[in-house]
Amino acid sequence: MKRSTVSERALVLAPRGRDAAIASGILREAGVTADPCPSLPTLIAELDAGAGFVVVTEEALATTDLAPLGAWLDNQEDWSDMPFVLLTTGGGGLERNPAAQRFLELLGNVTFLERPFHPTTLVSLARSALRSRLRQYEARARLESLRAGEERLRLVVDSAEDYAIITTDQERRVTSWSVGAETIFGWTAADMMGHSADAIFAPEDRASGQPEAEIAIARKEGFAPDERWHLRADGSRVFLRGSMRPLPRDDQGRERGFIKIARDETDRRLAEARRVALLELSDRIRDIADPTELSYAAAEILGRTLGVSRAGYGTIDMAAETISIERDWNAPGIRSLAGVLHFRDYGSYIENLKRGETVVFPDAEKDPRTAATAHALKAISAQSIVNMPVTERGGIVALLYLNHATAREWTPDELEFIREVAERTRTAVERRRAEQEIRELAASLERRVTERTAELMNAEEALRQAQKMEAVGQLTGGVAHDFNNLLTIIKSSTDLLRRPGLAEERRRRYVDAISDTVDRASKLTGQLLAFARRQALKPEVFDASARVRAISDMLRTIVGSRIRIETEMSCESCPIEADASQFETALVNMAVNARDAMNGEGTLHIRIDEIAAMPPLRGHAGNPAPFVAVSLTDSGSGIPTDKLAHVFEPFFTTKEVGKGTGLGLSQVYGFAKQSGGDVAVKSEVGRGTTFTLYLPRAAHEAASDRDRTEIDLNQDDALSERDRGPRVLVVEDNVEVGRSSTQILADLGYDTTLATNATEALRLLDEADRFDVVFSDVIMPGMNGVDLGREIRRRHPKVPVVLTSGYSEVLAEEGRHGFDLVHKPYAAEDLSRVLRRVTRARRPPDLP
Repeated sequence: MKRSTVSERALVLAPRGRDAAIASGILREAGVTADPCPSLPTLIAELDAGAGFVVVTEEALATTDLAPLGAWLDNQEDWSDMPFVLLTTGGGGLERNPAAQRFLELLGNVTFLERPFHPTTLVSLARSALRSRLRQYEARARLESLRAGEERLRLVVDSAEDYAIITTDQERRVTSWSVGAETIFGWTAADMMGHSADAIFAPEDRASGQPEAEIAIARKEGFAPDERWHLRADGSRVFLRGSMRPLPRDDQGRERGFIKIARDETDRRLAEARRVALLELSDRIRDIADPTELSYAAAEILGRTLGVSRAGYGTIDMAAETISIERDWNAPGIRSLAGVLHFRDYGSYIENLKRGETVVFPDAEKDPRTAATAHALKAISAQSIVNMPVTERGGIVALLYLNHATAREWTPDELEFIREVAERTRTAVERRRAEQEIRELAASLERRVTERTAELMNAEEALRQAQKMEAVGQLTGGVAHDFNNLLTIIKSSTDLLRRPGLAEERRRRYVDAISDTVDRASKLTGQLLAFARRQALKPEVFDASARVRAISDMLRTIVGSRIRIETEMSCESCPIEADASQFETALVNMAVNARDAMNGEGTLHIRIDEIAAMPPLRGHAGNPAPFVAVSLTDSGSGIPTDKLAHVFEPFFTTKEVGKGTGLGLSQVYGFAKQSGGDVAVKSEVGRGTTFTLYLPRAAHEAASDRDRTEIDLNQDDALSERDRGPRVLVVEDNVEVGRSSTQILADLGYDTTLATNATEALRLLDEADRFDVVFSDVIMPGMNGVDLGREIRRRHPKVPVVLTSGYSEVLAEEGRHGFDLVHKPYAAEDLSRVLRRVTRARRPPDLP
């Protein structure tokens, strides 16, 4: 920049977003010329042309090479200290913001402004920076005059009232003391001439040798920066930012001394300290939950920032004119005021506090309200005081007090800072107390909700118990009726078989009747268990479409010739994983229900679809997984709305007595729920009804029936003489059933041993490797069959276990745990086939 250039324009570096446009617009409206710079190189070029100050965003400096800017700043003229206004994005003091510290060190003369900001704040900082720059221009002119001659130097020095300009000899004795130095330090030129300039250094700096170090650096480097707190004549401190340089040497090249030029930046420094303190207060407010601790933290921040002797909060009793203090912050060497104090012991300013006024006096000895009691105030290190009432809900509840042991002035900025801290703290304390009240209310509500929920659950449990007892009554009647019919057939057939000389054809007919009746009884118990979702299903992957096609002929026989069955398959292959037998039973039950609804005449439409998800049903959430939907739609009379909610209940039927048990749709519902699906019903009176069975779609395709048949045939063909006579350990607590099982297996060629409990079975297994397979009941006293199987698997991993049960809650709720399962009642051939399969799998292949 040319020496004669005086530029007052603002350069704006904010390459991201609209920050540059916004900041430039604000400045222009305030009458400040503002030129946006798209990049750092452009900014440096414009700085060379001249500028009053620079507005720059934090992110503009965070992602670019700052070396050119640092070089430009280092190469400024002695008088130049380009002001910067840095727009930041985060809070925290310098110790919490390393980037801010780095920018402060780089830019030097920088003021931080956190976004978002009020336009007035930016304008105020801009004008302050511009005034600073104008003073620099003035200093430049004065320094140039200084170089022109001693007299002109004297004139410049004396006129620079905003700067302290001091010259010393080689021994640091003062040789000139400007008017600005008198203003800043409080010592006159007469006071300082010929005396050591070390007087302006704080005691700790003098003790550390800072004055000598500054001279040494200036002598060696030609420039010694000075940015620190200095001492005033009255003992107070002032923050200066400047430098010391050697004076031009005389004609003989001898050293003439040094010149120190420094600016008073106390206000800026204190403002920065207050800003950092407010940020710290925000952090403490966020982290502290206890209102008392929060008040102490605010007092501590005030005391440290303002450098006072004491700060704290107390509770006021206006009637008693007392203040109660639990804890306060005290500087080193200052005692706490914890306890109860009477205001009248320290003056008459209680009257001001009663009116809600803030009480401020710089010196108790000079204030008429405290002159008579100044000795008492000085005794508690409170010669200077700020007392600020804290109000809540229109009343004074506390007092924020700051004390200083000696007389001191309280500046308007300091009082505003105290008010800011007090207001933020009051708001935070009120919020904490409100939060505590809310927590207590929530806890009370939670207790009440818990109690009401428990009452509701007890009532619901009582209702369920009543419904259960009603269902048990219905169940008892329905099952007794059907089983008595079945027992009648068995009883009559066995009586006839006892007749002597019975023809073989009649004997076979009675035996077949008994066998068929047992199968019907087994099917009935299976339906009951499926309704209760307690039957251990045998899931397998099969094609629902193929299974419906295969069962269609049987359905036509069941529903009769006057009902036309239509099938519609939207998918060629619809693999599902479920119990195939129960699936067919569910279709039969729905078809029979449709037949009865149509009085034996009409149309039954069966449709199969693949759907992406199961919809919500009866108030239950849906399932986002893929499903297969099997729908049966009849053209019957429909179901009234008031009966729709009951169609899946056990023994609910609209048929005549003896026409059905009412378990058909209950079996469908139980099978669907136990298979991970559901069943839906839609009906319109006079139009018909649709039942839709939802079952989860299998992840892989089903093996074809032909494949399964070939596998079974191959397994049957593989049976040879060496497969006969396996050693079977039968475990059955019912002696009669155990004897029957061992007799059946012995007749089939097996070598059997009976154990009546799990303990005996384990003992027999541990004695010797005598058995090829264990055949165990599930329901037994002590260790059940599942636990026995697990223990055998642990002790004898090569011995397979086959379980049998007519019903087991363990199997129904937890599954088969990897064991083969034979359902009671079972055919001897079915049991033999399973035993031969598992024993054959145990044996190693024949050696060549």
